Amino acid sequence: MVKDDDPSWKPTFIVKPDGGCQGDGIYLIKDPSDIRLAGTLQSRPAVVQEYICKPLLIDKLKFDIRLYVLLKSLDPLEIYIAKDGLSRFCTEPYQEPTSKNLHHIFMHLTNYSLNIHSGNFVHSDSASTGSKRTFSSILCRLSSKGVDIKKVWSDIISLVIKTVIALTPELKVFYQSDIPTGRPGPTCFQVTIASSQPAFPALTSLKRALWLRVG
Repeated sequence: MVKDDDPSWKPTFIVKPDGGCQGDGIYLIKDPSDIRLAGTLQSRPAVVQEYICKPLLIDKLKFDIRLYVLLKSLDPLEIYIAKDGLSRFCTEPYQEPTSKNLHHIFMHLTNYSLNIHSGNFVHSDSASTGSKRTFSSILCRLSSKGVDIKKVWSDIISLVIKTVIALTPELKVFYQSDIPTGRPGPTCFQVTIASSQPAFPALTSLKRALWLRVG
């Protein structure tokens, strides 16, 4: 597989089975023909993305960012973003993917449910150390290295707004189906969670997942 404008492009891909959680079934491949099909493609679809091979690292470790967004209203659209979030760290120093380390989940996957089983997992009461840290501590670390934090937040807010706008038509369908007009009781969504493995300065390849719960 090559890009028309870059014959040397030899990507790594990350495969994420539909309906999975906690890192279950996620794996890396070099060749698209290596995709594993559990059942038929119709019964077990998967998302395949180009893997970011040069992510931003802290302490030589790959990490992700989890942010929390509240949708107070769909019409008019009203969005609130929590001032802090969570960063989860891998527990094995990062190396660019090769055929020999593609299966090193503690190096490539940031899921807490996976890394908690690593002997290198660090429990810490501090917000700025350990294998789980606050997003604000990450911003402080980046600021000390000269990263424009205001620009980072501006990019995050822009991404959240665009993501929610893209999802709004479908959300309205779910909302009207689950909460018919005039129905008594709670009429709210829970939260939107956006998670990414950052590749600064641009916020790229962010995963977006939406949980809809009436209550």
